[in-house]
Amino acid sequence: MQSLTNRVKAVERKPMNFIERLYLWNIFKGMLITFKHIFKKKATISYPEQKRTFSPVFRGLQILNRDEEGRERCTACGLCAVACPAEAITMEGAERKAGEEHLYREEKYAARYEINMLRCIFCGLCEEACPKDAIYLSETFAPANMGRQTFIYGKEDLLIPDPTKEPEEYKKALGNRSKRTLN
Repeated sequence: MQSLTNRVKAVERKPMNFIERLYLWNIFKGMLITFKHIFKKKATISYPEQKRTFSPVFRGLQILNRDEEGRERCTACGLCAVACPAEAITMEGAERKAGEEHLYREEKYAARYEINMLRCIFCGLCEEACPKDAIYLSETFAPANMGRQTFIYGKEDLLIPDPTKEPEEYKKALGNRSKRTLN
């Protein structure tokens, strides 16, 4: 048979000898590989008891940040939603009313803030786009769930604990970010 590129080579098939026909040599090589792996360190960890150490640049679940007084930082500017290539973030803004100064940092706040974790690609562009340092990617990963609706996180799920009421939970949620100052 003639090909267009003339790169075709005939494959030479020599007959198998007695040992190759019994496949003993291949079985022996497979057992040798298995025996080598018995003495190597296991790659698995016992998850609830042991925690895996992640890279310092690991990007996990998003968190909506608060300031030192416990007020929400998000001003519903929408830059995180615009920067998201997967279009996973939706929000609705609202105006702060009189007497709500202790709840919201600016005059405008996010009345509704949702992230669809099924669409999120954990790229970190939302964190980079935010001018108020209101959203960041934490050091925790998304838990497994059975239903699709449980992967849509609302504002209540994303808000970090209040530092004035729950300082220990606030520092735990900050993780390694607590080492640098958040203004």
